[in-house]
Formats: sequence, C-alpha cells, structure tokens
Amino acid sequence: MITKEAAPAAPAPAPARTAPEPPRPAKRHRAWDEAPRWQIYLPLGIYLVFTLVPFYWILLFALRPAGSTSLVPWPMTFDHFEKVWTDRSFGTFFSNSVLVGVATLVMTTLVALAGGYALARFDFRVKRGFMLALLCSQFVPGALLLVPLFEIFAELQMINSLGSVIIAETVFQLPLSMILISNFIKNVPYSLEEAAWVDGCNRMRAFLVVVLPLLRPGLIAVGSFAFVHSWNHFLFALMFLNNQEKQTIPVGLNTLMSADSVDLGALAAGGIIAAVPVVLVFAFIQKWLITGFSAGAVKG
Repeated sequence: MITKEAAPAAPAPAPARTAPEPPRPAKRHRAWDEAPRWQIYLPLGIYLVFTLVPFYWILLFALRPAGSTSLVPWPMTFDHFEKVWTDRSFGTFFSNSVLVGVATLVMTTLVALAGGYALARFDFRVKRGFMLALLCSQFVPGALLLVPLFEIFAELQMINSLGSVIIAETVFQLPLSMILISNFIKNVPYSLEEAAWVDGCNRMRAFLVVVLPLLRPGLIAVGSFAFVHSWNHFLFALMFLNNQEKQTIPVGLNTLMSADSVDLGALAAGGIIAAVPVVLVFAFIQKWLITGFSAGAVKG
C-alpha cells in the first residue's frame, strides 16, 4: 500500500520588525553658573528701550508737521529735510564733512601704516619711549591742542581752510591708529616676508605683495574709526572754520539752536542727515570691523 508523504509545513512568517524608538533627548539641566534667560533678556530689553526711544523721537520730530503733538508721524512730511538742506545750507555742510572725513581717513591710514610697520618690524633705541609717548598722548584732551594748533595754522595762513581741520584730525587720530596697525602687522608671520625676499622681492615689494593684503581688516577698522571720528568731531571745525561755506555738519547742527528758540523739526532732520552716512558705513563694514579690532587687540 502506497501512502502519500505529507507535504512539509510552510515556515512560520517572521515577526515584523518594528522600528526602534528614537532615544529621548536627555533633559538638559542648567549649570550652576549659567544665568536664567530672563536675567539676560531683561537687561538687554531695557538697554534696547533706552537706545531706540531717542531715535524714535528724532524720527517723530523730523517727519511730523510743525506744531503737531501726535505720537505717530502721520501725516508724514519731509518739509524739515527740505528746509535744512536748502535754507540752512546742509548740502554744503554735508559735502565739507565728506571731504574732511575721506581725507582724514586716507592720511591717517597711510601715515599709521608706515609708522606701524616701523614699530612692528624694526628695533631702535627709543622704541619703548616712543610707544609710551603714543600711549600717554591718548590721555590728552583735544581742547588742550586748540591753542598751539591755532597758532601754527595762523602762521601757515590756514585758518578758515578745510586743510587745517584735516591735519588736526589726522594728528589727533594717529597715535591710536599707529598702535593698532603695529599690532596687526605683528600678527603677520615674519617668515612670509623672508620667503618673498628669497624669491627676489625687495622690502617694499614684499610688503605690498605679502603683508598689505593680510592687513585689510585692520586697515578697514582704523580707517572707519578715523572717518567716524572726523565726521562727528565738533571742536576743531568750530575753532578753525569761520566762513559758513567751510563749516561741517556738527557745526551746522549747532547753528540750528539759538539762545531764544530751537527748531526741533529742523534739528531732528539735520541729525538724521548726519547719522545716515555713519550707519551705512558701519552696516557695510561691520564684518571687517569686528575682525580687525579682534585681531589688533592680540599681540602676535
């Protein structure tokens, strides 16, 4: 008798694999020395309010009509800007300030670059004394320089000339600029210049080809500092410039205030005109400015 063999049983299906649960993030515990967030945001918020509220009031007085007491600049008007630009000669003041700022920037950067290179790369007998004199000059207020500078410019017949303000601003900016530039150059390895000399470059060409491109953040930092200071400086322009056609924006803002009354709308509009170029400059160069000052603050 022939019997049929039983068919082999089908294998049991493998249990379905379930995806492993992702590990739960560990609960973050605040370190003992880490401040709560409110202790960070509260002071920053208070500082922001104290910083932005004055700017809002300047915009309010500049954009709302004369005689209005509204807390919102509506309806908006630009009459104050037109008044200060045309009737109060702010167009002339603006061009004079641009000329003084750019000239001071160029002169300060060139002289500080030459002096900073000498301080960074050469050793001479009075080097320490010279550096000490540069540092001590930062404690001298600019008002003490008015009388000797006025006498010098009077002998040179440079009173009521923009050249006198440019020279005074350059002299006032040079000590700090020279110290910063020397620190920037010290951060550039000296071996790079030596390698350029081996390749046939003289000292000047090695400096222009190797060192100068690496100093771009430092030059931007020093130049922007010189430009902003000369743009905002009031004292030298007031003392050395008597003709209204040669005055700069800080002196022009002072002419909007009299002993009897103050045109708040015109003064606010003039302040915005004076602030816009500086804000734009810092908006474009803030990256290089932070890099430059951080590099110049460390001795290589």
